Amino acid sequence: MTQEPISSNKTKVCPTCGTRLSENAMRCLVCGTEFNTQPAPKAAKKAEKSVQASRMPEIRLSLPAALGVLATIIIIAAAITFFLVPKDPAALSPEETGTPTETPTATIPPTATLPATDIPTATLQPPFDYIVAVGDNSCSQIAFNFGISVQSIIIANNLPSTCPISVGQPLKIPYPTPTIPPPPTNTPLPVDATRQSCETVPITVQENDTLSSISLNYAVPMDAIKEYNGLTTDNVFLGQALSIPLCMRAATPGPTPTATLPPPYPAPNLLLPADGAAFTLANDVVTLQWASVGTLGDAEAYQITVEDVTSSQTRRLTDYVTDTKYIVPTSFRPKDNVAHVLRWWVTPVRQTGVDDQGQPIWVASGAVSDKRVFTWVGVAVQGTPNP
Repeated sequence: MTQEPISSNKTKVCPTCGTRLSENAMRCLVCGTEFNTQPAPKAAKKAEKSVQASRMPEIRLSLPAALGVLATIIIIAAAITFFLVPKDPAALSPEETGTPTETPTATIPPTATLPATDIPTATLQPPFDYIVAVGDNSCSQIAFNFGISVQSIIIANNLPSTCPISVGQPLKIPYPTPTIPPPPTNTPLPVDATRQSCETVPITVQENDTLSSISLNYAVPMDAIKEYNGLTTDNVFLGQALSIPLCMRAATPGPTPTATLPPPYPAPNLLLPADGAAFTLANDVVTLQWASVGTLGDAEAYQITVEDVTSSQTRRLTDYVTDTKYIVPTSFRPKDNVAHVLRWWVTPVRQTGVDDQGQPIWVASGAVSDKRVFTWVGVAVQGTPNP
């Protein structure tokens, strides 16, 4: 195999078979490989060689030094950010915005909230010690001096009912407990009380019924039926609903007519004075008050009973009033310097007749009220001990 003579010194090597050929050869004579690429310009080759020849300087640092440099860079970046970045968030907006106009807003006034009603409660305190002094004549006097009841001293010291004491005897004296008066009872109006206490019969007007015939059938006056049902005339209509007030029925004719009695009254609610109240020399009279149980009839009243439970001989006062208060007469006031304990209660009663001496006979027409006590001193107390 003969090779083409090389015309110049510049040659190139075939990438397939390695045959050295002339620089301008377009095809390998040995393997037939065609050369399509053009040789790169000399300037490019020189530039490539120059780029490949230049190298960046290398800096080598130890690990502590690298960490120090990194920390310094972070601190510098943070300082730049702190001093250059505006602190007002509105300054971060790249666009300028106009100042908004404030729109007046209607302010709704706050709703007034009523405070919760506190329910009063009595706080109990432990009793304190007391030594019976020379001037202490009885438990009632000690009870009066401290504004408590004799019963509380007896219970606190486990004493007999006579409450015997002696000079130098130690006693447990309880603190007075404030008594919360009960709320007054709602008293209905006289008209409402009469309607509530009246027994009625509902009927429906039938064919051929008249107000006169209905009145005769139930023995109730026509005027009473008209007034109770709000009728303005004597005419009634078929199917009309009526209420017949039996409490207005006329008395049954006969030798001994019996009036219709109202139902029993509830127990009166005592108001004043409070249970355990103390009255001194400044109180010439004591007024007792209670709530009404309704409208009393002509022969009805309140029976008031007051008794002195600390007297050597129990005294009792009984009186009758139609009002809801009673003034204890001065004649019932104690005559000594001992604080007497007085108990009182109220009972609704009705007069059923008179006795041989012309005195009215009263019977209970309702429930008996609760009993309350108060203390009352007749003359000045001498030798009042200091607690």
